[in-house]
Amino acid sequence: MELGKRIKGYRNSLNWNQDDLAEKMFVSRQTISNWENDKSYPDIQSLLLLSNLFDISLDQLVKGDIEKMKTIINEKDVEKMKFYGKMLLICLFIIILAAGPLYLIAGPWGILPSAIVFVLYFYFAIKIGQIEKENDISTYKEIVTFLKGDTLDEVSKQREIGKRPYQTVFVSVVAALSSALVTCAVIFVFKRLMGM
Repeated sequence: MELGKRIKGYRNSLNWNQDDLAEKMFVSRQTISNWENDKSYPDIQSLLLLSNLFDISLDQLVKGDIEKMKTIINEKDVEKMKFYGKMLLICLFIIILAAGPLYLIAGPWGILPSAIVFVLYFYFAIKIGQIEKENDISTYKEIVTFLKGDTLDEVSKQREIGKRPYQTVFVSVVAALSSALVTCAVIFVFKRLMGM
């Protein structure tokens, strides 16, 4: 990316050192150094402040870096979504496999650990929902395409938008039924093993 070089060039043209710019930007000198060495990318507020301080347009500041920035942001979202998805599955398996046996062993207090895991499950589900909303993805095809780092063309996007309400209901019903069946099966097997 060229943004780091441009920031350094504009900073030098004003005879500012990194500390001077950091003070005006309300960030650390290390942050300025990271920007100039392309180790990190300024957020949109920082870009606006930089363009204001350098008395140039935002377009002049970022030029060809916009597409690269979109790619970096997209990659970060993809990695976050994969992580949250894995954590969601782990929490779901813990809830399904442990809720019944814990209830049978400890009674109502056995539900407490499962409730804590459910809170974590809910947290990861919210995080996935936020990424889906920010990137305007909802259907299975959109999510799979997003996880590959691609986007759908406009016609495919419109088709997927039409499927969203149906897929959401279908996935919710299937998930609820699957969870209930697996939990009942775990309780049944556990009762047999414990001789209850």
